[in-house]
Amino acid sequence: MQRMLNSPWFLAGAAFLVLAATAAVLAAMDQVLICRCGYVKIWHGIVASSENSQHLADWYTFSHIIHGVAFYGIGHLVRRTLARRGIAVPLGAIFIGALGIEAGWEVFENTDYVINRYREVTISREYYGDSVINSIADVAAMIAGFALAARLPIWTTLALVAALEVGVGWAIRDNLTLNILMLLYPLPFILEWQRGGG
Repeated sequence: MQRMLNSPWFLAGAAFLVLAATAAVLAAMDQVLICRCGYVKIWHGIVASSENSQHLADWYTFSHIIHGVAFYGIGHLVRRTLARRGIAVPLGAIFIGALGIEAGWEVFENTDYVINRYREVTISREYYGDSVINSIADVAAMIAGFALAARLPIWTTLALVAALEVGVGWAIRDNLTLNILMLLYPLPFILEWQRGGG
């Protein structure tokens, strides 16, 4: 089992199956396959737009890279803790767990409850959910973040996360930290700043 969970071919197959299942579930939820505009762009950089979260990548793609880094970091701590107790957990098991959580989030994020919550309390007033292709690209971004964290030194990884959070925050007045805060506990003064006031 350990050998299988560390096999790149097995992990690639698992990733493919999770991506396919995620796409099928989102399609069954009536999420559009691609942008309603009728075409696919590699990058869409306008946040206050009905095309945000509809193309392959946008400013929020960087948040999904950070998800991957965070999943790797948490998994690394869990593996070390269990290793001290004589329990070996393959990195592949952590990766599959991360894949499942990220795919689960993509499905949950596209429920009416979360879509309406984003529209009510965040700057995403024109958010109608992700296209299927955007959700799949978001999971792929998480995979990239996980892979980077697995290969880069810890300080390089932390510097990358800080640069992404500060850079995206500066560029669009939003980032992963602010997105989570505003989704869970919206603060009116932050919302006003994000909308260009103050």
